[in-house]
Amino acid sequence: MIEIVLKNNEFLRQFETKVNDSLARIEYAEQERKIFLTKVVVPDTIKDKSFEERFIKSVLEVLSEKKIKVVPTSPKIAGFVRRNKSYKSLLPVGIKL
Repeated sequence: MIEIVLKNNEFLRQFETKVNDSLARIEYAEQERKIFLTKVVVPDTIKDKSFEERFIKSVLEVLSEKKIKVVPTSPKIAGFVRRNKSYKSLLPVGIKL
C-alpha cells in the first residue's frame, strides 16, 4: 500500500503527495471559509486501485480538522462524499450531492 504524505502547496493551490517520481494532486480554490475541490489528478503510473480514494479521504480529514467547509466541484470527490456519508457534515448549508 502506498503511503500518503500530504502537502498543501498554497502557491499552486493544490494538495499533493509524491509517489515515486510522480505527483498526485487535488486542486482547489478558496473563498471565505470554504474550499472548492476542483480537480483530482492521479498519474497513470500509480497502479494501486485504492490510492485515489485514500488520497481524497486524507485531504477531507485535514479539512475536517481545520473546520473548513468543502464544496466538491470535482465529480470524483462529489462521488466519494456521496458514498461516504460521514463527510457530508463538511458540506456548507444548502449544498446537496
